[in-house]
Amino acid sequence: MTTPTALIPAQAAARLDDYTVIDVRTPGEYTSGHLPGAHNIPLDHLHTALPALKAAAARGALLMVCASGNRSTTAAAELAAADIPATTLTGGTTAWAGEGHTLHHPDNASAVWPMERQVRLAAGSLVVLGLAAGTRWRPARWLSAAIGGGLIFSAATNTCGMAAALAKLPHNQPRTTDLDATLQALQD
Repeated sequence: MTTPTALIPAQAAARLDDYTVIDVRTPGEYTSGHLPGAHNIPLDHLHTALPALKAAAARGALLMVCASGNRSTTAAAELAAADIPATTLTGGTTAWAGEGHTLHHPDNASAVWPMERQVRLAAGSLVVLGLAAGTRWRPARWLSAAIGGGLIFSAATNTCGMAAALAKLPHNQPRTTDLDATLQALQD
């Protein structure tokens, strides 16, 4: 098992051409802006991509990227468990753009909200729904309590079950042809 490493955006920018960049966000997030030359393999499809990633890692270093660094750290750890060395971008595309580095925006791409924003909308809507429904049927208030508890658990464990569920929605899933093309490009 290898140990994943991390780079800050300035370090990654100085050596970007040395890396095969893998963006593990959802396809919608990826199209909203990604590092130049990045390939999109959503985190929940990473296990499918292991052979292609192993081939790419044999040719050069992998840089895992997401919005904040959490999912890319998870991806780098999963790759390390499969003996595939990978580096993660600390702070993700948010830190990258915050330091003034360019994000690539594909032509004719429809913008999808970042996962964090999708989670805030879903959680907030469910809390309001639970409170509103609780005015007529008191047990409905437990929905708000459950969402609040889930948010506390999410913060304490640095995981997010709601994000995992939202990532399964059709607008957050890659088209099979896109994922196949990415995997083929990594193996070549």
